[in-house]
Amino acid sequence: MTTTDAAPAAVSGPPVAPEARSTRRAPSAWRHRLIRLTSVVSAIVLWQLLTANDVRFGLRFDTLPTVTEITAALVNRLGTPEFWLDLGQSLIRILTGFGIAAVVGVITGILLGRTALFADIFGPLTELARPIPAIAIVPVAILLFPSDEAGIVFITFLAAYFPIMVSVRHAVRALPTIWEDSVRTLGGGRLDVLRQVVLPGILPGLFGGLSVGMGVAWICVISAEMISGRLGVGYRTWQAYTVLNYPDVFVGIITIGVLGFLTAAAVELIGRRATRWLPRGEESVR
Repeated sequence: MTTTDAAPAAVSGPPVAPEARSTRRAPSAWRHRLIRLTSVVSAIVLWQLLTANDVRFGLRFDTLPTVTEITAALVNRLGTPEFWLDLGQSLIRILTGFGIAAVVGVITGILLGRTALFADIFGPLTELARPIPAIAIVPVAILLFPSDEAGIVFITFLAAYFPIMVSVRHAVRALPTIWEDSVRTLGGGRLDVLRQVVLPGILPGLFGGLSVGMGVAWICVISAEMISGRLGVGYRTWQAYTVLNYPDVFVGIITIGVLGFLTAAAVELIGRRATRWLPRGEESVR
């Protein structure tokens, strides 16, 4: 064998093991995390500089609390039982309303996508109600339900329901008919089609709707707590504003942001695990 013939083999080398490839990708993942952390820290530092130096350049940063004042208020609030009571109350409301919306949204979305009669009866009602902001239903909820708690859960349900239902409906209608035909050709019935085609096929669209629904639900539950609640993060944030306690207002804002981030991240994580069978699904996990 000549030197020329041996050169390509030497250059190509042995195949790289999957473990080695995952090891090579690790620094890239850590680099992304570092950039994200740096972005958050930079925003906090900038906020401190603008507020501590009473900057007025179009926006009145001199009227806002500094990062150190907000941190002191946060530490103080963490030591009070009211903070954890409000936190638990808001979480109960959001998880209850969102959980009901997820179940009802999946069922009605599948029925709207697969049953013509149900779509004719229920479809026009959903399209008429969908553009109405859930927070605009607060007066109706106060009159309709016997307690403020039930009304707030209903508002949360309504806010999350429509994004979930619409996502599932579109996902069902987008399923290739050849999948269902294949199951029926092999002797499968309606239940087999639902279990083997519809439910797995709608998962990507479903989790997209769940993610959007969770964000909208947080907006509405906090707004409902501000209007008619007696406990909760939204109620306590509004109370702090009415007495001009601005550091506590920002404590509430930060708490809402952290809770929203954690719940949305949980939905996204579950979605990634549930759709591992998708092409390149594992590579997108960070």
